[in-house]
Amino acid sequence: MPDKLTLHEYSKSGNCYKIRLTAAILGVPLETRQYDILKGETRTPEFLKNVNSNGRIPVLQIGEGEDVRFLPESNAACWYLASGSDLIPQDRFAQADMLRWMFFEQYNHEPNVATLRFWLCFVGDDNLSDEQRAQIPTKRANGLAALELMDGELADRPFLCGENATLADITLFAYSHVAHEAGFELNALTNLSAWIARMKAMPGFTPMD
Repeated sequence: MPDKLTLHEYSKSGNCYKIRLTAAILGVPLETRQYDILKGETRTPEFLKNVNSNGRIPVLQIGEGEDVRFLPESNAACWYLASGSDLIPQDRFAQADMLRWMFFEQYNHEPNVATLRFWLCFVGDDNLSDEQRAQIPTKRANGLAALELMDGELADRPFLCGENATLADITLFAYSHVAHEAGFELNALTNLSAWIARMKAMPGFTPMD
């Protein structure tokens, strides 16, 4: 991967972390540029014009100068880094199965587990709006359902798609292993907890900041 890679990120974000973790496991050099999302640093005119018009991070910057390209969306960036590696299975069904877990992460898992973690750990309960507080019970129930589903699926295999870790595991690990910060109790989810331990034992593993 000859192009210089720079991750525009907020280091405490799981969506940013999953890209750093993918790069670390693959041994791909990755520089980072930090933004404080609580101060609106991804909503400046410069950022919107030059990095991501959607005003969000992470964004993977590929190259520099006239040939620079910017790739938003965490799972797309993970795919770019892992393309051609063992983290993406070659079998057609296995690859589709991996993708369904990555879609599950963005649709069922992240909107509940990650949102609660952000609200409770970074925004703070006292700063939540009435609308946000009203959503907490539903997000907690949906987040627990997602974690329990994973726990059940991991009862008969070490990783989500079988015997080997894929991008499905990396993308879902990011917020699962810090779900306790959102108030989820993981001790009772023994299969999920064992999977978290296996992920932490992977060669090249790097912890979240």
